[in-house]
Amino acid sequence: MPTPSQHTQPAPAKRRRSASTVVESVDYRPQHVSGLAIIEQARQGVTTRQVDQLTQLLQISFKEMATLLQIAERTLHRFRSEGHLDQQASERLLLLENLTAHGLLVFDGRADALADWLRYPLKELTNQPPLTLLTTISGFGLVDDVLTRIEYGVYS
Repeated sequence: MPTPSQHTQPAPAKRRRSASTVVESVDYRPQHVSGLAIIEQARQGVTTRQVDQLTQLLQISFKEMATLLQIAERTLHRFRSEGHLDQQASERLLLLENLTAHGLLVFDGRADALADWLRYPLKELTNQPPLTLLTTISGFGLVDDVLTRIEYGVYS
């Protein structure tokens, strides 16, 4: 079983589906939750249905989701058969949901724009796509900071 350091990074920017994905067309809308709520929900374990919904919304592969959750793809399949994630993977998924909720706010609910932005190398992130930084907790903070700067019109 690979350790977190052996996980590969998500694929660099490339075009996925040509159809536009707008949040309203998906019956899933991630909600921002507080830090204490994240802790409580992570302790209970998040359902794998949320994994599938977020994977679809962000247009990422199952393998990329496993990388973001810092677990082996095989482990994610096992969690799927059990119906819920463990505490660590749940916490990462909830952080990703918070980031997604913020991104959808910034991109006016356009999931396709957020998905493309996550794969686009950004100067502010030393020319790395935001998605590649989401393998660390610090990376979530950096990417969220960039979204906040976009939200308030502060460039560079």
